[in-house]
Amino acid sequence: MEGVNSLLSFTMYEDLNQDSAIRQFCAARVQQEQGEWGEILLDEMDPWPHVDNTPPLATSEVEEIVDSFFNVECYEKDNANKSPDDKNGLFNQYPEEGLQDFSKIDGFYYDGDVPMMMTQEGELEECGSCDDLGFCSNMEPSIKDVVDQGLHLVQFLLACAEAVGCRDIQLADTMLSQIWSRVSPWGDSLQRVSYCFAMGLKNRLCLFQNVNADGSFSNGAIDVSLITRKEKNEAFDLLHQTTPYIAFGLMAANDAISLAAMGKDALHIIDLGMEHNLQWPSLVRTLASRTEGPPKLVRITGIIGDQDPLELETSMKDLVEEAGSLGFYLEFHAVAEPVTTLVLSSEKLELREGEALFVNSILHLHKHVKESRGSLKTILQSIKKLNPVLLTVVEQDANHNGPFFLGRFLESLHYYSAIFDSLEASIPRTSPERLKIEKFHFAEQICNVIAFEGSKRIERHERADQWRRQLARAGFQVVGMKCISQARSMISVYGCDGYTIASEKGCLLLGWKGRPIMLASAWQVHNSTSL
Repeated sequence: MEGVNSLLSFTMYEDLNQDSAIRQFCAARVQQEQGEWGEILLDEMDPWPHVDNTPPLATSEVEEIVDSFFNVECYEKDNANKSPDDKNGLFNQYPEEGLQDFSKIDGFYYDGDVPMMMTQEGELEECGSCDDLGFCSNMEPSIKDVVDQGLHLVQFLLACAEAVGCRDIQLADTMLSQIWSRVSPWGDSLQRVSYCFAMGLKNRLCLFQNVNADGSFSNGAIDVSLITRKEKNEAFDLLHQTTPYIAFGLMAANDAISLAAMGKDALHIIDLGMEHNLQWPSLVRTLASRTEGPPKLVRITGIIGDQDPLELETSMKDLVEEAGSLGFYLEFHAVAEPVTTLVLSSEKLELREGEALFVNSILHLHKHVKESRGSLKTILQSIKKLNPVLLTVVEQDANHNGPFFLGRFLESLHYYSAIFDSLEASIPRTSPERLKIEKFHFAEQICNVIAFEGSKRIERHERADQWRRQLARAGFQVVGMKCISQARSMISVYGCDGYTIASEKGCLLLGWKGRPIMLASAWQVHNSTSL
């Protein structure tokens, strides 16, 4: 990596130097830096702030972004193992039907072997030659060429985001036209994650070109996800099977619940925003193997929103039968309503005297975070009133809820670049499973973070420190996670170097090459008896 770092320090392109990477492309930013805009106040009631006043990005930060998600060592290793035929081009590596299936939604079409792109007028045009795309050349590019292309692409992305933040629509469209020829959902990790961010920028432009003064959308705005619930669930299952990100959180939450449930005969678990039953088979078997014997009764109440209750009830049926064979009763009840303060009541949840109550949140509480924090506060206060033995919280450890668009763009680019780098190292590039994970799971998250504001933006991830502050203010105190050795054993099963486990102030963190990706934590009502 020492050689790579020296490459990253080279002088940037003359037409995209450190000033032009951000400031040169946006007249509004230049005026702002000269003091002509004056002080700009953020109005939380305006879901589409007119100008973003995030500080400009330094050259070193641009290079850090490239280095964080463009794994040159992986590139060298992959190309060393390729046959000459493999090196003739990326498109040769993929089955034709796989490409056709992916291109139906994501904006790329094919006329024979020629990549095409849909223009704004709805016509198909060639993306350019394979050499223009930067990933399909007969000549193997040097490492310096690869890094140069990476820097160039990131600079275009940041310049486009800057133009979007300044509402310079014409310039943003120009930048996007440059980006499309450099990205691909089938390329290396940089090209793939950049493709997702470019789609997010495109959708944001489409949305605020149709936004009214009151924040509502005019006809023609893209406001409905094209991804079905079935596709989302399939991608989530694949992510669970192929990476430790989901399994880590489920394992940590179950370990905390089973420790807190020791000696208790009746358990009631409230699962906030339940969408699947991946978590519960392991817990059922753990409870059945307790030294003091299994509990007499375990109830799981899933608050499932607008999902079909029959689907979850069907998937839980086998688990209910398994629990019976292991010596205890398992009951499942679905509440087909969103998580609200009205639902989080003793009456609605049918709480029973003598039950040990647990509240479980897997990747859900961030959806209640708003600019004012009021929504999350009321939810946490309602949970506290239920007086649970334990509240388990698993979330993405990321700062995707900043008030300014460009700052949020940069944070999410850092975060998802690390994830895409891990997918590059964990799953073969030709894997259809990887395509589905990125397309139906992460790409939709990225689009929501980048394209939407107000109530439409639900992917409001926070860092561990922010979760600690919010939970402490609501009257909870952290219960240290005790499963760090089990977590390390678990990630070793995936057979991929790069995943890291750390414990910080009671929270357990799963990261990629030292960058935190997921956090798992457990909480009890403050001043309650220590567990």
